[in-house]
Amino acid sequence: MSTITAPAPSGTPNQTPEDAQPKSNAKKLLLGIGGFWLVGLIFFIAVLGFKGHKNAAVASGAFSPTNEFKLDTWFALGPVDFNKGVLYVLLAAAITLGLLLYMARRLKQRPTGRLQVAIELFYNLTSSMTGENLPSRQMQRKYFPLIATLFIFILVTNLIGYIPLPVNSVDKFTIFGAHIPSFQIFAADTNVAFPLMLALVMFLLFSYERLKHNHWNPIAFLRSLMPSGAPGGLMPLIFVIEILSYFLRLISLTVRLWANLLAGHMLIAFMGGELGVLVGSPWVQWLLLPLGIVMFVFEAVLIAGLQAFIFSILSAIYLGDAVSEH
Repeated sequence: MSTITAPAPSGTPNQTPEDAQPKSNAKKLLLGIGGFWLVGLIFFIAVLGFKGHKNAAVASGAFSPTNEFKLDTWFALGPVDFNKGVLYVLLAAAITLGLLLYMARRLKQRPTGRLQVAIELFYNLTSSMTGENLPSRQMQRKYFPLIATLFIFILVTNLIGYIPLPVNSVDKFTIFGAHIPSFQIFAADTNVAFPLMLALVMFLLFSYERLKHNHWNPIAFLRSLMPSGAPGGLMPLIFVIEILSYFLRLISLTVRLWANLLAGHMLIAFMGGELGVLVGSPWVQWLLLPLGIVMFVFEAVLIAGLQAFIFSILSAIYLGDAVSEH
């Protein structure tokens, strides 16, 4: 005996109650969060009012949004001043080394899990950086480990910069008489010295490759910067422009990484509460808190990886350009 199934309601032909339940729960959660935020905003305005009341630290200038980027020396080891910038670099180096060693042990010929697939995706991404920009197989084999390691190192450096750690030694809190540094987010990239050193290493490398390609002849090195077919009358002007643009590669690699991470961290701090502290209005802090969360997610998910990719691929492009004929 056959049964007749009633047709699905119009507009939802294949939807089951199980399919609709997660959407309904997500909607309720968003409405609950939104309602909590709105109630909190009304509470702060009703109790404390619109008018700002700057605290003494802000009024005297003792508090500044740039304080969190200052590197206060904790202790010295010979010529090295150990501070939170050094700590973050060491953490990034240790994590990068651990990741590379772990991936090397887990590599197999056939994908056997999500980790294997992720490793192969990473390999394909980094190998395409060298394969598409370095002209010879020899250079690709030579510089692939560097470009891949550079990408992971910068990515790890950026990502751990969004994990709150007790590194703010200026503002401390006390537990059982012990003065503990406050938690904050900080990235080594926000100190210009870190991206400058990375950029300087790459600048020296592609300058070395260009000089080597031109048989260690400084005149041929300078001539290789000139584009072919340039009008003779414009040669002096073009030469100056090309020399400047060549050395500007060092600045562009440095500033692109440094400025993007610094601006992102400052926006997170401002949207997350610092702007409200500066104007002395708690309701402003509460009002901007959702924007701070959105900015935090945007920076951690997109900008951290994007800036690592841009620095790595530009390094590969500059290395390839060093041995290419213009």
